[in-house]
Amino acid sequence: MSAPADIDVRPITEAEYPEWLRAVRAGFLREPVVSAAEREARRRQFEPGRFIGAFEGDRCVATFRSFAQEVTAVGGEFVPADAISAVTVTATHRRRGLLTRMMSQDLAAAKERGDVLATLIAAEYRIYGRYGFGPATSGTEWTVDVPRTGLDPRGPDLDGCRIDLVDPDDVRKIGPELYDRVRRATPGAISRDEWRWQLETGAVRPDPSWTEPFFAVYRAPDGTVEGLMAYEVDDKWADTMQPSNTASVRSMIASTPAAERALWHYLCSIDWVMQVKSGWRAPDDLLPHLLPNPPAARITMHADWLWVRILDVVRALEARTYDGAGELVLEVVDASGMTGGRYLLEASPDGATCTATTRSADLTLDVRELATLWLGDESVVRLAALGRVREERAGAGREADALLRTSRRAWCPDMF
Repeated sequence: MSAPADIDVRPITEAEYPEWLRAVRAGFLREPVVSAAEREARRRQFEPGRFIGAFEGDRCVATFRSFAQEVTAVGGEFVPADAISAVTVTATHRRRGLLTRMMSQDLAAAKERGDVLATLIAAEYRIYGRYGFGPATSGTEWTVDVPRTGLDPRGPDLDGCRIDLVDPDDVRKIGPELYDRVRRATPGAISRDEWRWQLETGAVRPDPSWTEPFFAVYRAPDGTVEGLMAYEVDDKWADTMQPSNTASVRSMIASTPAAERALWHYLCSIDWVMQVKSGWRAPDDLLPHLLPNPPAARITMHADWLWVRILDVVRALEARTYDGAGELVLEVVDASGMTGGRYLLEASPDGATCTATTRSADLTLDVRELATLWLGDESVVRLAALGRVREERAGAGREADALLRTSRRAWCPDMF
């Protein structure tokens, strides 16, 4: 069903922002009332032209927001991206083409700006493939049964290092530099702006239920900050009047394995904590194997996370690094007409070039499959077996995997 002509899809004005926020809340099935505190806290995010609404008269019935972002490519280059969030269509106005109209406007503007990618985190898997997005990272949560870990309950041997609890003001000072070091080494990580750090530390509180977590910092012997963990602890007692608390990690970033090991051991050694929930981690996170008894950590959730839509094939493939050397001709299919074509990728550890070509294709794939492969977290051979990539030359899938796969899996630490 197409949208009726009297529904206007356009960038909103700042005066329309409260009505747009009400529609966001309704779309996510939250109470459709925006408090003055939330309105003022979120107004600082407003950017003209990047907030789109669908209006029937004065009422907003669909919402869409984008903002500037950087995504870390394989090898550490920061790639400019169009980050998409707050996508809703009010239940009374579904199946009228409103999302397609909003998405088309935004992606066209992103390509015009010169963004290499668009990104989002999908609440529903089946929606975004038709717009050229593919899942590029996944996330895993572990639940740790602390008494079974085999860790020394006295805590980690810090060997000249130290762990301190710090205040939110300290986090806003030391966190950004540490995170930039971590994200450069983490394919799939995204940039964090000042708003994000204020949100993580309670300097702005659009959600009235926000509670302040504990912030633990790991410092090397020379004082360099190498790890930061934010966690909260519930207050639960067993029937025998014994403490049975759960520590839930909101965020943990570490620039060294030593910092990662020490922070997990620290959390598992806190008196009264019987269980630890890791929060979203990379699917190949070290956590289980940092425990003397790895089965003490069990996977309690696993799902797709960061979705990518490639807007510029040449810049995307040239931005990342390659451990091996080889050539591939890719026939990229893009139903929108934005970035399809046939491309020759010539890659080596010294760099890569990607150019349009008339040579016969080695592989044919949709742009959404290229997005899934771009961060090195998926196998061409696997996608071919699923019928999502067509191998035009025997053996091309294995050669592509040798070029594109990475030794550690991609990971996006953040929700947006």
